[in-house]
Amino acid sequence: MFSTIVVAHTNWGSPKMFKKSIFTQILTSFITFVLVVACSQTNQPTTTTTNTPSNTPAAATPNWATALPIGAAFSQTSNYALLAQESVAGAKIAEKYFNDRGGVNGTPIKLVFQDTGGDEAGAINAFQTLINQDRVVGIVGPSASQQAFSANPIAERAKVPVIGASNTAKGIPEIGEYIARVSAPISLVAPNAVKAALKLNPKIKKVAVFYAQNDAFTTSETAIFQQAIKNQGLDIVTVQKFQTTDTDFQAQIGNALALQPDLVVISGLAADGGNSIRQLRELGYKGTIVGGNGLNTSNIFSVCQALCDGIIIAQAYSPEAPGAINAAFRDAYVKQNKKEPPQFSAQAFTAVQVFVEALKALDTKTKLSALSLAELRTKLNQQILAGKYNTPLGEIAFTPEGEVVQSQFYIAQIKMDVDGNNGKFIFLK
Repeated sequence: MFSTIVVAHTNWGSPKMFKKSIFTQILTSFITFVLVVACSQTNQPTTTTTNTPSNTPAAATPNWATALPIGAAFSQTSNYALLAQESVAGAKIAEKYFNDRGGVNGTPIKLVFQDTGGDEAGAINAFQTLINQDRVVGIVGPSASQQAFSANPIAERAKVPVIGASNTAKGIPEIGEYIARVSAPISLVAPNAVKAALKLNPKIKKVAVFYAQNDAFTTSETAIFQQAIKNQGLDIVTVQKFQTTDTDFQAQIGNALALQPDLVVISGLAADGGNSIRQLRELGYKGTIVGGNGLNTSNIFSVCQALCDGIIIAQAYSPEAPGAINAAFRDAYVKQNKKEPPQFSAQAFTAVQVFVEALKALDTKTKLSALSLAELRTKLNQQILAGKYNTPLGEIAFTPEGEVVQSQFYIAQIKMDVDGNNGKFIFLK
């Protein structure tokens, strides 16, 4: 406004046109205007803008009365997706199951899903979003151990409890005090598959090992497998490496078959593992095959089809295990998917169950509505580690470091239909 008046005054530059009375009136009006504006601004209420990060205690606490948000960080895309699909299914069944039964003492839970993709960056982004934007009380995930080693420290620094539902590599719980898992370490599970193979075929002597070298889980698992093979007095004739993104394994298979192995042990994921099995059979291998935990999914059936038949895989879950909670989970899964529930679904269900039961126990001690988000996360983590849980996996608990304590394990063998379109896991006695 001031600049406009100055311009107008400049246009009066000719002395002949200048009129003192007019100038005086305009100047008086201008002074009056300035005073009015100044007074009006003085009377305005003071407003202070503070850019408070969403992960600070000053940020608003979620409304616990509406729903308790629990993060679900799974690889819904990428080469991990075939495994993560089963985790998502199990978690969603758990959400409905527990909400139908009153949730957390009358408050429903709400699963907040974030896709971790297939790499560490995707998992980190998913965790940051769940912690800072979605403001969850805890997180189930991520899908892969490789991702857990990068994303879990994010949660540890933010003091957000994490329960891994499919992380079996060595060292996961040791990441920090807020990190636990319901997926038994591969060191307890993998050796059982080698023993089962020997039980089915006592003549096994020579073993070929295949593993994906670009994944933390598979490199951890193959070390366990190789030690178990040596412990059984067997001879490892070759170790063949590949990538989880590979689709052609003929070079590795050719190298292995030249040494005439009696047993092939594969540590990979569903797509690469299934393709390696298919190509092994197509190239003439007729011996026993043991698959690692990454192949522990019915999603490999569409990859190796009829050639999946006979694969031996150790299990941390059986649909046939006794217990009311497992029967309810099994019924819900079969009704929804028209097939028996796999291990990854049962473990995801269990992870959600642990959160629900720990929240219920905590709420009976201290009302959740009285806690800030930071307080709730800390007390929830303490309650998780202190509890015992009767789950589809059987009764479980946790060590002080967050390692799952589980006593029952199983061995399954894949049995495919004649047409190769469908199959199932047959549990061996």
